[in-house]
Amino acid sequence: MIEVQGLTKRYGNVEAVKDVSFSVGTDQVLGFLGPNGAGKTTIMKILTGYHFPSAGTVLVDGISVDEDPVEVKKRIGYLPESVPLYGDLTVDEYLAFIADSRLLSAPERKTAIEASLEACGLQRYRSKKIETLSKGYRQRTGLAQAIIHDPAILILDEPTTGLDPNQIIEIRSLIKELGKRKTVILSTHILQEVEVVCSRVLILNEGRIAAQGRPEEIAGTMKGGDTWELILKGAGPEAVREKLARLSPDPDAGKVEAGEEGTVKLSFFIPRGESDFSDGERIFDWAVGGGLKILGMNRKKLSLEDIFVKRTSEEKK
Repeated sequence: MIEVQGLTKRYGNVEAVKDVSFSVGTDQVLGFLGPNGAGKTTIMKILTGYHFPSAGTVLVDGISVDEDPVEVKKRIGYLPESVPLYGDLTVDEYLAFIADSRLLSAPERKTAIEASLEACGLQRYRSKKIETLSKGYRQRTGLAQAIIHDPAILILDEPTTGLDPNQIIEIRSLIKELGKRKTVILSTHILQEVEVVCSRVLILNEGRIAAQGRPEEIAGTMKGGDTWELILKGAGPEAVREKLARLSPDPDAGKVEAGEEGTVKLSFFIPRGESDFSDGERIFDWAVGGGLKILGMNRKKLSLEDIFVKRTSEEKK
Protein backbone atom coordinates (compact mmCIF):
# COMPACT_ATOMS: atom_id res chain seq x y z
CA MET A 1 0.00 0.00 0.00
CA ILE A 2 2.82 2.44 0.91
CA GLU A 3 6.43 1.99 -0.23
CA VAL A 4 9.16 4.41 0.83
CA GLN A 5 12.73 4.00 -0.41
CA GLY A 6 15.70 6.22 0.41
CA LEU A 7 13.51 9.19 1.38
CA THR A 8 15.45 12.38 2.12
CA LYS A 9 14.05 15.86 2.74
CA ARG A 10 16.13 19.03 2.98
CA TYR A 11 15.06 22.52 3.99
CA GLY A 12 17.96 24.65 2.83
CA ASN A 13 21.02 23.31 4.64
CA VAL A 14 18.93 21.36 7.15
CA GLU A 15 18.40 17.67 6.42
CA ALA A 16 15.16 16.85 8.25
CA VAL A 17 14.79 13.29 6.90
CA LYS A 18 17.77 11.13 5.99
CA ASP A 19 17.58 8.03 3.77
CA VAL A 20 14.40 6.56 5.28
CA SER A 21 12.92 3.33 3.90
CA PHE A 22 9.85 1.39 5.05
CA SER A 23 6.62 -0.17 3.79
CA VAL A 24 3.09 -0.46 5.15
CA GLY A 25 0.61 -3.10 4.02
CA THR A 26 -3.17 -3.19 4.20
CA ASP A 27 -5.07 -3.34 7.50
CA GLN A 28 -2.03 -2.32 9.55
CA VAL A 29 -1.59 0.42 12.14
CA LEU A 30 1.98 1.72 11.97
CA GLY A 31 3.15 3.96 14.78
CA PHE A 32 5.68 6.70 14.06
CA LEU A 33 7.49 7.14 17.35
CA GLY A 34 10.24 9.62 18.10
CA PRO A 35 11.26 12.73 20.04
CA ASN A 36 10.24 16.18 18.87
CA GLY A 37 12.08 17.12 15.69
CA ALA A 38 12.73 13.51 14.69
CA GLY A 39 11.10 13.96 11.27
CA LYS A 40 7.69 12.36 11.87
CA THR A 41 5.55 15.26 10.62
CA THR A 42 7.83 15.89 7.63
CA ILE A 43 7.43 12.29 6.46
CA MET A 44 3.67 12.46 6.89
CA LYS A 45 3.42 15.65 4.85
CA ILE A 46 5.41 13.97 2.08
CA LEU A 47 3.17 10.90 2.18
CA THR A 48 0.11 13.12 1.77
CA GLY A 49 1.58 15.10 -1.13
CA TYR A 50 1.87 18.39 0.75
CA HIS A 51 5.68 18.32 0.57
CA PHE A 52 7.90 16.70 -2.04
CA PRO A 53 10.98 14.58 -1.33
CA SER A 54 14.46 15.95 -2.00
CA ALA A 55 15.59 12.43 -2.86
CA GLY A 56 14.19 8.91 -2.87
CA THR A 57 10.83 7.47 -3.94
CA VAL A 58 7.46 7.43 -2.19
CA LEU A 59 4.67 5.31 -3.68
CA VAL A 60 1.10 5.28 -2.39
CA ASP A 61 -0.93 2.49 -3.95
CA GLY A 62 1.71 2.41 -6.69
CA ILE A 63 1.44 6.16 -7.39
CA SER A 64 4.44 8.47 -6.96
CA VAL A 65 3.69 11.41 -4.64
CA ASP A 66 5.87 13.81 -6.61
CA GLU A 67 4.51 12.77 -10.01
CA ASP A 68 0.78 12.73 -9.20
CA PRO A 69 0.09 14.26 -5.76
CA VAL A 70 -3.59 14.91 -6.54
CA GLU A 71 -4.25 11.23 -7.19
CA VAL A 72 -2.38 10.34 -3.99
CA LYS A 73 -4.55 12.72 -1.96
CA LYS A 74 -7.68 11.00 -3.26
CA ARG A 75 -6.52 7.78 -1.59
CA ILE A 76 -5.52 9.32 1.75
CA GLY A 77 -7.37 10.76 4.71
CA TYR A 78 -5.19 13.20 6.64
CA LEU A 79 -5.61 14.54 10.15
CA PRO A 80 -2.89 17.14 10.84
CA GLU A 81 -1.83 17.99 14.38
CA SER A 82 -3.82 21.25 14.22
CA VAL A 83 -7.23 20.19 12.94
CA PRO A 84 -8.53 22.57 10.21
CA LEU A 85 -12.02 23.28 11.54
CA TYR A 86 -14.40 26.21 11.05
CA GLY A 87 -16.00 26.99 14.39
CA ASP A 88 -18.95 28.96 13.00
CA LEU A 89 -20.18 25.96 10.98
CA THR A 90 -22.21 23.07 12.33
CA VAL A 91 -20.73 19.60 12.08
CA ASP A 92 -23.12 18.84 9.20
CA GLU A 93 -22.20 22.03 7.34
CA TYR A 94 -18.49 21.42 7.79
CA LEU A 95 -18.67 17.83 6.55
CA ALA A 96 -20.79 18.93 3.58
CA PHE A 97 -18.08 21.48 2.72
CA ILE A 98 -15.37 18.79 2.97
CA ALA A 99 -17.43 16.37 0.85
CA ASP A 100 -17.87 19.07 -1.77
CA SER A 101 -14.12 19.78 -1.70
CA ARG A 102 -13.56 16.07 -2.29
CA LEU A 103 -15.74 16.38 -5.43
CA LEU A 104 -18.30 13.86 -4.22
CA SER A 105 -21.60 13.86 -6.11
CA ALA A 106 -24.80 14.88 -4.30
CA PRO A 107 -25.94 11.28 -3.62
CA GLU A 108 -22.39 10.35 -2.57
CA ARG A 109 -22.20 13.35 -0.23
CA LYS A 110 -25.28 12.35 1.74
CA THR A 111 -24.12 8.75 2.14
CA ALA A 112 -20.55 9.80 3.01
CA ILE A 113 -21.65 12.31 5.66
CA GLU A 114 -23.95 9.78 7.34
CA ALA A 115 -21.22 7.12 7.31
CA SER A 116 -18.54 9.41 8.77
CA LEU A 117 -20.92 10.73 11.46
CA GLU A 118 -21.73 7.17 12.49
CA ALA A 119 -18.12 5.98 12.43
CA CYS A 120 -17.03 8.86 14.67
CA GLY A 121 -20.03 8.88 16.99
CA LEU A 122 -21.20 12.35 15.97
CA GLN A 123 -24.86 11.79 15.07
CA ARG A 124 -26.12 13.60 18.19
CA TYR A 125 -23.85 16.57 17.50
CA ARG A 126 -24.44 17.08 13.78
CA SER A 127 -26.47 20.28 14.29
CA LYS A 128 -24.13 21.84 16.83
CA LYS A 129 -21.63 24.51 15.92
CA ILE A 130 -18.08 23.22 16.04
CA GLU A 131 -16.99 26.05 18.37
CA THR A 132 -19.39 24.71 21.04
CA LEU A 133 -17.95 21.18 21.00
CA SER A 134 -15.46 19.82 23.52
CA LYS A 135 -11.94 19.27 22.25
CA GLY A 136 -12.58 15.53 22.09
CA TYR A 137 -15.56 15.98 19.80
CA ARG A 138 -13.73 18.52 17.69
CA GLN A 139 -11.06 15.86 17.25
CA ARG A 140 -13.78 13.39 16.26
CA THR A 141 -14.98 15.94 13.70
CA GLY A 142 -11.45 16.14 12.36
CA LEU A 143 -11.39 12.35 11.99
CA ALA A 144 -14.77 12.46 10.26
CA GLN A 145 -13.42 14.82 7.60
CA ALA A 146 -10.40 12.54 7.14
CA ILE A 147 -12.55 9.49 6.37
CA ILE A 148 -15.48 11.13 4.57
CA HIS A 149 -14.30 9.96 1.14
CA ASP A 150 -13.66 6.43 2.52
CA PRO A 151 -9.90 6.40 1.86
CA ALA A 152 -7.92 3.20 2.11
CA ILE A 153 -5.17 5.02 4.04
CA LEU A 154 -5.39 7.24 7.11
CA ILE A 155 -2.50 9.42 8.25
CA LEU A 156 -2.95 10.90 11.71
CA ASP A 157 -0.49 13.38 13.23
CA GLU A 158 -0.59 13.49 17.06
CA PRO A 159 -4.36 12.81 17.15
CA THR A 160 -4.67 12.89 20.97
CA THR A 161 -2.57 15.97 21.76
CA GLY A 162 -4.25 18.19 24.34
CA LEU A 163 -7.09 15.80 25.16
CA ASP A 164 -8.07 14.75 28.67
CA PRO A 165 -7.68 11.05 29.71
CA ASN A 166 -11.28 10.11 28.87
CA GLN A 167 -11.09 11.79 25.47
CA ILE A 168 -7.76 10.06 24.75
CA ILE A 169 -9.32 6.65 25.47
CA GLU A 170 -12.24 7.44 23.14
CA ILE A 171 -10.02 8.58 20.25
CA ARG A 172 -7.64 5.63 20.64
CA SER A 173 -10.56 3.22 20.56
CA LEU A 174 -11.89 4.89 17.42
CA ILE A 175 -8.48 4.70 15.69
CA LYS A 176 -8.10 1.05 16.63
CA GLU A 177 -11.52 0.28 15.13
CA LEU A 178 -10.66 2.15 11.91
CA GLY A 179 -7.39 0.21 11.72
CA LYS A 180 -9.34 -3.03 11.29
CA ARG A 181 -10.41 -2.00 7.78
CA LYS A 182 -7.88 0.67 6.75
CA THR A 183 -4.14 1.22 6.65
CA VAL A 184 -3.31 3.72 9.39
CA ILE A 185 -0.11 5.63 10.07
CA LEU A 186 -0.15 7.26 13.48
CA SER A 187 2.47 9.79 14.56
CA THR A 188 2.95 10.23 18.28
CA HIS A 189 5.54 10.66 21.00
CA ILE A 190 3.32 8.91 23.57
CA LEU A 191 4.64 5.38 24.20
CA GLN A 192 1.39 4.08 25.68
CA GLU A 193 -0.49 5.17 22.59
CA VAL A 194 1.72 3.02 20.38
CA GLU A 195 1.38 0.01 22.68
CA VAL A 196 -2.43 0.28 22.75
CA VAL A 197 -3.15 1.09 19.10
CA CYS A 198 -0.29 0.03 16.81
CA SER A 199 0.62 -3.35 15.34
CA ARG A 200 4.03 -2.14 14.14
CA VAL A 201 6.42 0.58 15.26
CA LEU A 202 8.87 2.77 13.39
CA ILE A 203 11.20 4.69 15.71
CA LEU A 204 12.72 7.85 14.24
CA ASN A 205 15.64 9.78 15.65
CA GLU A 206 17.29 12.84 14.10
CA GLY A 207 15.68 12.13 10.73
CA ARG A 208 16.77 8.50 10.52
CA ILE A 209 15.09 5.18 11.31
CA ALA A 210 16.45 3.92 14.61
CA ALA A 211 14.32 0.74 14.59
CA GLN A 212 11.21 -0.73 13.00
CA GLY A 213 9.00 -3.80 13.39
CA ARG A 214 6.89 -5.20 16.19
CA PRO A 215 8.20 -4.17 19.63
CA GLU A 216 9.17 -7.77 20.44
CA GLU A 217 11.05 -8.04 17.14
CA ILE A 218 12.99 -4.86 17.87
CA ALA A 219 13.78 -6.07 21.37
CA GLY A 220 15.10 -9.33 19.91
CA THR A 221 17.72 -7.46 17.88
CA MET A 222 19.02 -5.54 20.88
CA LYS A 223 21.61 -6.53 23.39
CA GLY A 224 20.00 -7.17 26.73
CA GLY A 225 17.86 -9.68 28.50
CA ASP A 226 15.27 -10.03 31.23
CA THR A 227 15.21 -9.10 34.89
CA TRP A 228 13.64 -11.61 37.28
CA GLU A 229 12.26 -10.45 40.61
CA LEU A 230 11.54 -13.04 43.33
CA ILE A 231 10.16 -13.01 46.86
CA LEU A 232 11.63 -15.97 48.73
CA LYS A 233 11.23 -17.64 52.11
CA GLY A 234 13.37 -20.30 53.75
CA ALA A 235 16.75 -18.59 54.14
CA GLY A 236 18.28 -15.23 55.03
CA PRO A 237 19.76 -12.72 52.59
CA GLU A 238 23.34 -13.99 52.88
CA ALA A 239 22.34 -17.62 52.32
CA VAL A 240 20.26 -16.62 49.28
CA ARG A 241 23.23 -14.69 47.89
CA GLU A 242 25.42 -17.78 48.20
CA LYS A 243 22.80 -19.95 46.49
CA LEU A 244 22.45 -17.40 43.68
CA ALA A 245 25.84 -18.47 42.31
CA ARG A 246 24.21 -21.76 41.21
CA LEU A 247 21.54 -19.88 39.25
CA SER A 248 22.84 -16.69 37.71
CA PRO A 249 25.82 -16.50 35.33
CA ASP A 250 26.83 -13.34 37.20
CA PRO A 251 25.70 -13.64 40.82
CA ASP A 252 27.35 -10.33 41.68
CA ALA A 253 24.81 -8.61 39.42
CA GLY A 254 21.95 -9.84 41.59
CA LYS A 255 20.38 -7.73 44.30
CA VAL A 256 19.40 -9.39 47.58
CA GLU A 257 17.65 -7.60 50.44
CA ALA A 258 15.54 -8.47 53.44
CA GLY A 259 11.80 -8.22 52.95
CA GLU A 260 8.82 -8.26 55.29
CA GLU A 261 7.94 -11.13 57.64
CA GLY A 262 11.18 -13.02 57.12
CA THR A 263 11.12 -12.94 53.33
CA VAL A 264 13.99 -12.10 50.99
CA LYS A 265 13.70 -9.98 47.86
CA LEU A 266 15.92 -11.13 45.01
CA SER A 267 16.37 -9.59 41.58
CA PHE A 268 18.88 -10.72 38.97
CA PHE A 269 19.55 -10.23 35.26
CA ILE A 270 19.67 -13.01 32.67
CA PRO A 271 21.21 -12.14 29.26
CA ARG A 272 19.12 -12.89 26.18
CA GLY A 273 19.89 -16.35 24.83
CA GLU A 274 19.59 -18.21 28.13
CA SER A 275 16.63 -20.15 26.71
CA ASP A 276 16.18 -22.42 29.75
CA PHE A 277 14.95 -19.38 31.68
CA SER A 278 12.09 -18.75 29.27
CA ASP A 279 9.35 -20.31 31.40
CA GLY A 280 10.89 -20.03 34.88
CA GLU A 281 11.31 -23.81 35.25
CA ARG A 282 15.02 -23.54 36.04
CA ILE A 283 14.28 -20.95 38.72
CA PHE A 284 11.73 -23.26 40.38
CA ASP A 285 14.23 -26.16 40.31
CA TRP A 286 16.89 -23.93 41.86
CA ALA A 287 14.57 -22.81 44.64
CA VAL A 288 13.40 -26.33 45.47
CA GLY A 289 16.99 -27.64 45.46
CA GLY A 290 18.02 -24.88 47.85
CA GLY A 291 15.14 -25.38 50.25
CA LEU A 292 13.50 -22.09 49.28
CA LYS A 293 9.85 -21.24 48.77
CA ILE A 294 8.90 -18.83 45.99
CA LEU A 295 6.12 -16.53 47.23
CA GLY A 296 6.25 -14.24 44.22
CA MET A 297 7.97 -14.12 40.85
CA ASN A 298 7.94 -11.49 38.13
CA ARG A 299 9.77 -11.42 34.80
CA LYS A 300 10.40 -7.92 33.45
CA LYS A 301 10.96 -7.97 29.70
CA LEU A 302 12.42 -5.15 27.69
CA SER A 303 9.60 -2.59 27.41
CA LEU A 304 8.80 -0.21 24.57
CA GLU A 305 10.06 2.57 26.80
CA ASP A 306 13.40 0.74 27.21
CA ILE A 307 13.60 0.28 23.44
CA PHE A 308 12.77 3.93 22.77
CA VAL A 309 15.40 5.22 25.21
CA LYS A 310 18.09 2.90 23.88
CA ARG A 311 17.37 3.65 20.23
CA THR A 312 17.08 7.43 20.61
CA SER A 313 19.79 8.18 23.17
CA GLU A 314 22.30 5.43 23.89
CA GLU A 315 23.03 4.71 20.22
CA LYS A 316 24.06 8.33 19.65
CA LYS A 317 26.94 7.99 22.12
